[in-house]
Amino acid sequence: MKSANLLSRWRLWRVLLAVALLSAGLGVIAANLAPEQSARRYGPRAVTLYHEWTQLLGRLQGAEERQKLLDVNQFFNRRIQYRLDIDNWGVADYWATPLEMFGKGAGDCKAYSIGKYISLLSLGVAPEKLRITYVKARIGGPDSSVSQAHMVLAYYPAPTAEPLLLDNLVSSVEPASQRPDLTPVFSFNAQGLWVGDRSSNVSKLTRWRQLMDKMQKEGFTF
Repeated sequence: MKSANLLSRWRLWRVLLAVALLSAGLGVIAANLAPEQSARRYGPRAVTLYHEWTQLLGRLQGAEERQKLLDVNQFFNRRIQYRLDIDNWGVADYWATPLEMFGKGAGDCKAYSIGKYISLLSLGVAPEKLRITYVKARIGGPDSSVSQAHMVLAYYPAPTAEPLLLDNLVSSVEPASQRPDLTPVFSFNAQGLWVGDRSSNVSKLTRWRQLMDKMQKEGFTF
């Protein structure tokens, strides 16, 4: 797929989501982190990573948004080991909170994207700039027709701008046009909205809501 066509797709998804958000009249102001005692529930590894995380976020207060993106992306990509849900949690599809991920020190692409999303919200990045995005990732080279499900965090510096992608597979933060291996399918955030095949994605929306409820019980506020 050519970069221009890929960028057009990303922009189309963004416009559709913006219309949905305006129609719903929903919004999220920010995310406030869970207290340390919640991290203790998941063991000493969770406490250690929680402290490193909060130190990072404290250092980034007042930084330029681009720097926030780079440092948050780097933190999770370096400190969290990639592990499939079946190996991490014993089930095929598990939506972990950041504290649960810290307890394991590992997570899948969903966990990375969620952790980065919550981090940037807590740093004051406007919620409308952030979308956890489900994509089809082409594997096996540019001529391959093989793809697999994947999630990344998309950041939109302006409503109609090309998004920047935070991906656990790539250390740098790249514009969407530089990632022709990714084809967007649908996006969502704390408003619980999505675009795509509704009949096949209802379960994902339900799990996202359940995740938000679980995070609120841990002490996160939105």
